[in-house]
Amino acid sequence: MDILPNALLAYLDDHCDPEPEVLKKLNRETHMKVLKPNMLSGHYQGRLLSFLSKMVQPKRILEIGTYTGYSAICLAEGLAEDGILHTIEVSREMEEIINSHIKLTDVENKIKLHFGQAEAIIADLQEDIFDLVFIDADKKNNYTYFQLVFDKVRSGGLIIIDNVLWKGKVYGSEKDADTQGIRKLNDQIAVDDRVEKLILPVRDGLLVIRKK
Repeated sequence: MDILPNALLAYLDDHCDPEPEVLKKLNRETHMKVLKPNMLSGHYQGRLLSFLSKMVQPKRILEIGTYTGYSAICLAEGLAEDGILHTIEVSREMEEIINSHIKLTDVENKIKLHFGQAEAIIADLQEDIFDLVFIDADKKNNYTYFQLVFDKVRSGGLIIIDNVLWKGKVYGSEKDADTQGIRKLNDQIAVDDRVEKLILPVRDGLLVIRKK
């Protein structure tokens, strides 16, 4: 879901760095072959994720929700030379498209793909501290994931949560369970004094959180 007008979105795409060719290819194939292609981060949001990652220069990134791998590739662009990105996807059906495109990048050896339930995989990861976490999975568990990773994020590290504007419903009168869950997430983090936070109106809303 895009909150901003299409003409503005096109203007933003035209005035940021171009989409790398491997990501253009992945973007096209996702729209041609995969259900719900609007779940893809896409050009502008992808460049933003890459930009934030490059600012942090993380050694360890955790992504919850790989989908077809677009955002993982973007985030991995900012990894330190010896950095690793762990990305978790629940659906094995995505394995072929993820791996086939990661192999076309220069960050292939920096991405570790895990399949299964996020809670169990995070508990088993042999990593103590992450510099950056991106949460873009089942929305009803966003706050659970936030709590699960919080102690694993270093001071000054980032937690980024996608879809927090939820098609604009969070600031409307809708009372369905998904909307109320995301509204509760935003409200809880807004008053959490352990972090600095802001929502960017990029696509369906990115909540960027910096741990103090």
